[in-house]
Amino acid sequence: MNYAPPTDLSCPRIAMRQGGLELSRVVAGMWRMAEWGMSVEQRVVFIEQCVALGVTSFDHADIYGNYSVEGLFGEALRAQPSLRDRIELVSKCGIRLVSPMRPEQTLQHYDTTAAHIVASAEESLRQLHTDHLDLLLIHRPDPLMDFDEIAEAFSSLKKAGKVLHFGVSNFSRNQFESLGRRIELATNQVEFSPLHLAPMFDETFDGLQDLRVAPMVWSPLGGGRLFTSNDTNAENLRLVIKEVADRIKQPFASVVFSWIMQLPSRPIPLTGSGRIEAIGVAVAGTTFTLSRNDWFAILRAARGHEVA
Repeated sequence: MNYAPPTDLSCPRIAMRQGGLELSRVVAGMWRMAEWGMSVEQRVVFIEQCVALGVTSFDHADIYGNYSVEGLFGEALRAQPSLRDRIELVSKCGIRLVSPMRPEQTLQHYDTTAAHIVASAEESLRQLHTDHLDLLLIHRPDPLMDFDEIAEAFSSLKKAGKVLHFGVSNFSRNQFESLGRRIELATNQVEFSPLHLAPMFDETFDGLQDLRVAPMVWSPLGGGRLFTSNDTNAENLRLVIKEVADRIKQPFASVVFSWIMQLPSRPIPLTGSGRIEAIGVAVAGTTFTLSRNDWFAILRAARGHEVA
């Protein structure tokens, strides 16, 4: 059954940390934009539709779409400049891909040197057709990362007004806190879903809650595996979520988004779809709270055993 979000649906906003950056409660992930086959006009319409739903935050990375997505999004902002003042732009850096777009790069590797962070941020600004990023993240932990050097690069970008806030992605609790002692971090963007529970149990979410920092969550629907996986545990999990969704008369994916956002660390889930209907389903997850029994029924199915 197709789900049409209510016309009065509006995504709330959330502060990443006290007195810091605010993002929409659901963030539109742009990872696959190059695959959506949209014209410039269609990209403008899509962004406007997201904003109309209250989804004003858009997640990028320099490498998305083989270094093409930021440019595609920037074309839309050039076509409709008034959009920039109504949205928040998030990007990530620190991975070098082997790509025809970067012929000098012959080995895929991490790079969190100050020179690369600054150069990548400046290229993101050019591609996105903007004078500042609202939030810049280190994409992955780098075995050669120097916390002091990263902090200095972040401070330089902030002083120049090119980036307003900083964070990381896929960092452990210790890595986050180590860098966070040198410069204020707004978030840690990590993978989390009912099919990937690690941040709930490896201190990632506990540590962020302790610091009152809201995590961002990528792949909240398990990369689509919640709908398609033939794994026995995933099939059982799917049946439990469907039972809850049918009983409370909410879309399946809305239940998953609500389940994630109910955690006290206040996770901010990303979408990955170019369909505005799917964005609406995610936003609908902000409008209700699961009972404790239903929440734990999903956790039990996700883990494959009772709470002990």
